[in-house]
Amino acid sequence: MTAKDVIALAKKSKCEMMDLTFVDVPGTLHHTSKPIHQLEDVLKDGAGFDGSSIRGFQQIQESDMLLIPDTETAILDPFTERPTLSLLCDVREPMKKDLYERSPRTLAKRAMAYLKKSGIADTAFFGPEAEFFIFDHVSYEAGVGSAHYRVDSEEAIWNSGEDCGECPNLGYKIRHKEGYFPASPFDTQQDLRATMVSEMEKAGIEIETFHHEVATAGQAEIDMKFDTLLRSADKLMRYKYITRNVAKQYGKSVTFMPKPIFGDNGSGMHTHQSLWKAGKPLFAGSEYAGLSKMAMYYMGGILKHARALCAICNPSTNSYKRLVPGFEAPVNFIYSARNRSAAIRIPMYSENPKAKRVEFRSPDAACNPYVAFAAMLMAGLDGIRRKLEPGNPTDENLYHMDAAKLARIPHAPEDLSEALDALEADHAFLLEGAVFGKRFLTDFIAVKRDEVADERKRPTPSEFFKYYDV
Repeated sequence: MTAKDVIALAKKSKCEMMDLTFVDVPGTLHHTSKPIHQLEDVLKDGAGFDGSSIRGFQQIQESDMLLIPDTETAILDPFTERPTLSLLCDVREPMKKDLYERSPRTLAKRAMAYLKKSGIADTAFFGPEAEFFIFDHVSYEAGVGSAHYRVDSEEAIWNSGEDCGECPNLGYKIRHKEGYFPASPFDTQQDLRATMVSEMEKAGIEIETFHHEVATAGQAEIDMKFDTLLRSADKLMRYKYITRNVAKQYGKSVTFMPKPIFGDNGSGMHTHQSLWKAGKPLFAGSEYAGLSKMAMYYMGGILKHARALCAICNPSTNSYKRLVPGFEAPVNFIYSARNRSAAIRIPMYSENPKAKRVEFRSPDAACNPYVAFAAMLMAGLDGIRRKLEPGNPTDENLYHMDAAKLARIPHAPEDLSEALDALEADHAFLLEGAVFGKRFLTDFIAVKRDEVADERKRPTPSEFFKYYDV
């Protein structure tokens, strides 16, 4: 939509307010609001704000910044009492109006520009499959003399023996690792997910499928149709906003934390990727699983830089409680047409050239999608530019593979600290075309190092369980 279209939409919908949203470096959505009568001025000149309190933007000497709405992202916010127009915004410098280098959306735009300038392709499509948990109760505390977390769900297998008082226990609980596609009454969240999907589609997010996921306790997946790198990142931020707010309306809570429960599958974000040029797909060909040579090189780049990518695509200490062997965890940096423990899978549902893509399975939805998608694209393009071969595919069952052979397969970092080490040693590919700035990466690593150091200092409930009586 143009600015004229946005103004017309606001008038037609009788909007009273506008909400200007943007994303900080860790990936949290922020917003500031104005009366709708200021819309025309904001679309023309932007809206000023103080960036010094935004994580990753914190430069007190250069704190004045501008929000410039992207008119193509205009939607009506379904969760506000007053009719409100919502717009995602670019962050720009107030003097020259340049895109702010630390804004995640800037990185996504730079990556897209670098792709076009390379001549390799003109469009990168991304299709993230975000998984999440829907809980009925959550509490947590990390104090000096106490720490705890507790999550609960009416579906959880650990409630099979509970006496619910006035609410009888009907016994329909989902056992560990048996949550994939169960029908009601075991799956209690069909209507909730359907409401989320309805609101997403109203917001312009086309949904392909949705279902209960493998774990007990309300794990879900809603898959949106692929789009360009920037638009997929925009849509994923709206996706998170919608799922959380719909869940709240139902008296429930959504988390994209990769591993919120022990002993069952965690939540990932398998990310489908393909390159196109002049409206034609470039990943279909006569190589393995019907891929092109370009697609093979793209996979080679992802695998070459996979350990460094983990620091960006799996950016929490909790991420590495998911990336452990078992539970279909994609910890092995290999590729395969069907092996779901491989870091890269080539979907085989269709032979249509337009459907040919690669699926990077390691990321989780704790990442910032603008930053993560940009980093994945840069790794893939590095593989194409340098003609990096991905090696041989691994189609055999890794759980039955000889231990010595399995040990030779590159694997995911064991923790965030190891991933940050990898990023420090391997980040030149991100600096190509000035897509990522050296200062951005240095500050990102420093913040994550602080998170690791803080986590290491804290005793955990499981440590009390194991060691209190030593």
